[in-house]
Amino acid sequence: MKRPTIADVARRAGVSKGAVSYALNGQPGVSEATRQRILAIAAEIGFSPSSAARALSGATAKAVGLALCRPARILGIEPFFMELISGVEAELSARSYALTLQVVADQEAEIAVYRRWWAERRVDGVFVCDLRTDDRRVPALEELQLPAVVIGGPGHTGTLASVWSDDAAALVETVEYLVALGHRRIARVGGLPSLLHTEIRSDAFTEVCARLGLDEASTVWSDYTGEEGARATRRLLSSAARPTAVIYDNDVMAIAGLSVAQEMGLQVPGDLSIVAWDDSPLCQLVHPPLTALGRDIPAYGAHAARQLLAAIAGEPVSGLQDETAHLTPRGSTAPPRIR
Repeated sequence: MKRPTIADVARRAGVSKGAVSYALNGQPGVSEATRQRILAIAAEIGFSPSSAARALSGATAKAVGLALCRPARILGIEPFFMELISGVEAELSARSYALTLQVVADQEAEIAVYRRWWAERRVDGVFVCDLRTDDRRVPALEELQLPAVVIGGPGHTGTLASVWSDDAAALVETVEYLVALGHRRIARVGGLPSLLHTEIRSDAFTEVCARLGLDEASTVWSDYTGEEGARATRRLLSSAARPTAVIYDNDVMAIAGLSVAQEMGLQVPGDLSIVAWDDSPLCQLVHPPLTALGRDIPAYGAHAARQLLAAIAGEPVSGLQDETAHLTPRGSTAPPRIR
């Protein structure tokens, strides 16, 4: 089947190819009635301008970009990103925008993707995830003047808009809850230590444990995968001063930790209490169901999308503090047994 061309639209509409270009790209030069007639004919025969033609005309791409520096295999099992993207997509689709997703190896590759998208006008703006302190992506995007919204913070976002949640407050609430149950040996399995939100959680954990006199509190690092979460849990549970409670930086690692505890003959919550970050449906499918820190992640993504669409439209946007994750106690936490 022959692909329809701009000449086909022009012939059926009885106008010039230039008039078709004006109509399709939202440019002045044709009446509103003619524009609507051309758009209807284009839709009828299945014609749409190419990205190259949009770039030449200065029209918008009607797409935004998300480059993620995570292995693709991890994204497939990471509920947080799937829920975040679902919220982003819901907001974008309502505005007839598309999401362009690309997995990259490192920050340099991510910056290269931004430069290519900008040069080719593939996207009208981008989301930035996994913020780091002294993040090189922030000045690169400021230089390009490409509309961007950072999903994370607070701080370290330069002039870019951001959407963030108070992870420190959520972490403090969790430790205080475990201490109220009677736990004194609390450990944490953290995510990638280079990420800003991991650093914020780590600082909050250290400060609240010091304030509450928890001398044996400790953090071990992981990468959000079940495999590394399981290894970190084995190290903790094999130590002489075995913790009676462990907080995990995501639900995948927490579920792996639950499996390891049961493998080692420990009862949850009798011998070990477990708390997961990111309260996905997975947390309620295991036995016992996991106590978890949760928030409306699809809404978080939708708020970020609204911020980015506003920035693309030239509206003033800045930092938006989203809801703080709240603790939902379930069967995986209880007072520790006396040992």
